[in-house]
Amino acid sequence: MACPAPEPAPSPGRETVERLRDQIIRLTEQLAATEGTLKRLEITGETILELATGDGTSPPEPLPPGYPEILTAIENAREGLRAGDVCRALGLDTEPRHIEGTRAQLKRLVTRGIVTEPEPGLFTLTKSTPGTPEANSS
Repeated sequence: MACPAPEPAPSPGRETVERLRDQIIRLTEQLAATEGTLKRLEITGETILELATGDGTSPPEPLPPGYPEILTAIENAREGLRAGDVCRALGLDTEPRHIEGTRAQLKRLVTRGIVTEPEPGLFTLTKSTPGTPEANSS
């Protein structure tokens, strides 16, 4: 009886192909799970808005991109922030154009009642927003 011929060693190219296929399978599973989570979050958000506006009022408009980060910076500050402080907290340049753009965003938040300006140029979060029980209990 003859000995069977040894199997040729797998080539580096084949190993790479198999490794990439395994990665694709894992990433596809992760993507599907994340998409499912995102869909559930969207449904939850819609449900919360429906419940919050059950009295017939329209829901608040969502904040444009960049605004939540500004609110987080103000919330994390012990005291109010000025536009330049917000720029630094967000890692932006403190050139006048950036500071003025940030000041305009802060003023829009004041108009919406989300932020207050207790003194000119100093911005803090509003203690209670219109429509909350704290604001309506006076």
